[in-house]
Amino acid sequence: MSSSAVPADKINLRLILVSGKTKEFHCSPTDSASDIASHVYQHWPMDWEEEHVSSPGILRLIYQGRFLHGNVTLGALKLPLGKTTVMHLVARENLPEPNSQGQRNRGKTEESNCCVIL
Repeated sequence: MSSSAVPADKINLRLILVSGKTKEFHCSPTDSASDIASHVYQHWPMDWEEEHVSSPGILRLIYQGRFLHGNVTLGALKLPLGKTTVMHLVARENLPEPNSQGQRNRGKTEESNCCVIL
């Protein structure tokens, strides 16, 4: 499946596993991260058999270094139609804490930041 064969109304999603294996899927801009995880689980590639997971609920997409929440659609990410976009696919029970958690804790760390000039 080459990217030149991508329908104009679809996004060619190239998924990369931790092992480095890749597979491409044609997705709609209305597909959410959880829709894609379910689709990949139901159509698990034969050459990914060693990495097969027990449930689609633990499959997570990573795009530009960030875990995508299940309800995020490809359209919301403004991915180009008719083109190939690369994401990582990992098996992980829970998403890491969102950045807002770090910002909430930031106040505490700022209080402990001090500089003494002698």
